[in-house]
Amino acid sequence: MEASRKTPSFSDALRRLLVLMLTLIPAVGSMPVPTDVPMCTASETAHYSLTFTGKWTQAAFPKQYPIYRPPAQWSNLIGVTHSSDYHMWQSNEFASNGVREFAEKGEAWTIMKEVETAGERIQSVYGILSAPAVVGGSGQMDAEFEAFARHSYLSFMVRLVPSPDWFVGVDGVDLCDGDRWKDKVTLELFPYDAGTDSGFTFSSPNFETIPQDRITQITSSFPSHPANSFFYPRLKHLPPIAKVTLTKIKKTNQIISLPLEPTQSNLLPTGNEIEDKLINTPLDCEVSPWSPWGLCKGKCGDSGVQHRTRYVIMHPANNGAACPLLDEARKCFPDNCL
Repeated sequence: MEASRKTPSFSDALRRLLVLMLTLIPAVGSMPVPTDVPMCTASETAHYSLTFTGKWTQAAFPKQYPIYRPPAQWSNLIGVTHSSDYHMWQSNEFASNGVREFAEKGEAWTIMKEVETAGERIQSVYGILSAPAVVGGSGQMDAEFEAFARHSYLSFMVRLVPSPDWFVGVDGVDLCDGDRWKDKVTLELFPYDAGTDSGFTFSSPNFETIPQDRITQITSSFPSHPANSFFYPRLKHLPPIAKVTLTKIKKTNQIISLPLEPTQSNLLPTGNEIEDKLINTPLDCEVSPWSPWGLCKGKCGDSGVQHRTRYVIMHPANNGAACPLLDEARKCFPDNCL
């Protein structure tokens, strides 16, 4: 019986060990690059123009609309062309230090360093682009950039000024469709909260969020607090606060440098401003709670009258609900008569 046994060779033992390892650790063999990400096979480099249009008007967003110190406006745009494995920012993820500084203060140096580091380490970033600030809630800014097959995605951010940590932007819009570049892409933009400051209004003082929260989209009902500047309970959806149009062009242009000051050209009215004035968001009147009932005024032995009052917190706009009565009276009997 013993003579019929065969001693396993070293190669057989190694083969069995490898099979055992693959059986016990299936994840090792299941980590290839995801196949659901479409690959761009366009051969030539594409050149695009970017037009950012602000739609932040008092008619569309009447609640606490910033009129002065400072008035509603947009910061400069900071963006990047990159591959599918890079994210400048992501909804429902934590903001980086660079995104935090830009969303809170409009400072772009840290986020630019983060972009440069990603480009050097994993070569997922191709170029940085920027556009000058818009001095006003409506108006536009323009930039040009280039992209090629390996870096066919665009991400950018623009900060709302004033705001605690609110911004608009896109996270990885793909400009390539198989073997060809898209001729035009238009996207409506809505506000996001960076999750680093807990202010509710445009002019809230600094109030750091501890612990830091995730980046979330602001809606007409979220955050669900009546003090929030974007809280419009009558609306199912907020109107877009901005839009971006990406148009493929033929001429070649270098990536532009980051501007330091807004340009006067952005103060000129555009056709979009006329369109924006047609968006009228209704804003209902908001009043304070009632005060306590006042003293009962009247002669002893006879019925008197006492009053209570409330005041207007927010006046109605754009055919919103009118304010209710601010003074109320009722009959009473003086209780301090001798």
